[in-house]
Amino acid sequence: MTALRFTGPVLPHGQTRDLYVVDGRISYEKPLGAETAGAGWIVPGLVDAHCHLGLDDDGAVDEQTTEAQAVADRDGGALLIRDCGSAADTGWIHEREDLPRLIRAGRHIARTKRYIRNYAHEVEPDGLVDQVITEAGRGDGWVKLVGDWISRDDGDLRPSFPAETFAAAIEAAHAHGAKVTAHCFGGQVLPGLLAAGIDCIEHGTGLSVDLIEQMAAAGTALVPTVMQLEKFPGYAEAGAEKFPAYAATMTDLFDRRRETLMTAYEAGVPMYAGSDGGGVARHGNLAGEVLAMAGLGMPADYALGAASWRARAWLGHDPDLAEGAEADFCVYPADPLKDLSVLASPSRIVLRGRVVA
Repeated sequence: MTALRFTGPVLPHGQTRDLYVVDGRISYEKPLGAETAGAGWIVPGLVDAHCHLGLDDDGAVDEQTTEAQAVADRDGGALLIRDCGSAADTGWIHEREDLPRLIRAGRHIARTKRYIRNYAHEVEPDGLVDQVITEAGRGDGWVKLVGDWISRDDGDLRPSFPAETFAAAIEAAHAHGAKVTAHCFGGQVLPGLLAAGIDCIEHGTGLSVDLIEQMAAAGTALVPTVMQLEKFPGYAEAGAEKFPAYAATMTDLFDRRRETLMTAYEAGVPMYAGSDGGGVARHGNLAGEVLAMAGLGMPADYALGAASWRARAWLGHDPDLAEGAEADFCVYPADPLKDLSVLASPSRIVLRGRVVA
């Protein structure tokens, strides 16, 4: 493979350097015959920590559609994806060097008739532990639970399973080498999940100050999917006639979203960027999520780090472009820390040492 040369400020530290790609790895020693391939601000490959490859509004999609989703995410700069639940088996993506690195969480696990149709394995409490063990074996070290959803009996958000059942499921996942994350809009489900040692919370709009402090102390991650939260008024409106209590809850969560998430940020809860692509958002718009996080008040370097070097470290990949690191990075025509909107327009994308876009 021909050695490639890139030049420019290398984030997160910002030092201007000549960076070389040799045999899929980063080097700062000039090799013979290196070809100049790009110049600009060089950022470690972006991470979409909440994405759904192989999924659309109706459930699983075919491999051709999944490939198009993955390409859109890659061309948007997401070179590492934590797939947060998919009804499709996407393990074949691991064999494609032109597609993002993928960490799968298997399929969502939900309570019977308490989630989006065709998305999840739907089980009753006595079947949750067995299903978690199955998904732990199918995924790449993560399991995705649906923590809460609307209960038609109560007309509002309610935990999908009893706290003791969630606790047993989390214990089983950990025993089988998998971490656990959960969809959580409301607040009722959170105390039990956090007490059980869950590894990550998705959305997290129901967090209270004491729970935030608990997460910060334990290092429990939060992926807020800020763009997703902008859809809450629509959910409230759609449910208002039949489920007025649910509509009021979603309105309240929306109204408090900035205060909740900024309290989590200020408390030191580790937060990461997730677009929810394939769930309720289009693929390829991780840049929009970074902008949305910054729009709440988070500093640009924090928001970008949540989608790059910090997220890479969290998921076990090279966090920065040090000597010998994976050659996964994006090159931008301007400094993204001065203008995060440039993330939507990478000039070069390098994945596994190859220029792919």
